[in-house]
Amino acid sequence: MGSLKTHQSVHSGEKSYHCSQCGKTFSHMCNLKEHQKIHTGEKPYQCTTCGKGFRTSRELPIHQMTHTGEKPYQCSQCGKTFSAAGDLNRHHRIHTGEKPHQCSQCGKTFNHMSNLKDHLKIHTGEKPYHCSQCGKTFSRMGHLKTHQRVHSGEKSYHCFQCGKAFTQKGDLKKHQRIH
Repeated sequence: MGSLKTHQSVHSGEKSYHCSQCGKTFSHMCNLKEHQKIHTGEKPYQCTTCGKGFRTSRELPIHQMTHTGEKPYQCSQCGKTFSAAGDLNRHHRIHTGEKPHQCSQCGKTFNHMSNLKDHLKIHTGEKPYHCSQCGKTFSRMGHLKTHQRVHSGEKSYHCFQCGKAFTQKGDLKKHQRIH
């Protein structure tokens, strides 16, 4: 696709590039290639400090600020600081109550695009995240990570009263009711 046609697709909404794994469409090849890394698990951009990998080059410098502690963006209403301007903009919606992202299927609104994208998977049934150990699939990466603790035995949730540890947040909450 020529650069003029590529640019015109932005205005026309034409999406000529299709993901062979899930059918999602894109107007730019670079967006398709970035998306496909979700399915392959490819994370070519590595943090030299902690080794964490990222699918896109723009995510890495934002992550690296977690190591330096740099948070140059400050909320004028509550003073909370952020390492990325986009995070500050999304945070402002807590104060305004703005939910600019609407589901075209059911009308439900969301304050973050990522929440809308997760929600849309309810309608499509898309479950792009696969457990490599048992094959179970998930619509959200966070749900896969939570599930993987079943296999690893990692217990990230600790009772502050007695010290007992749990793999699932819900199990900790149930346990805390006994105190």
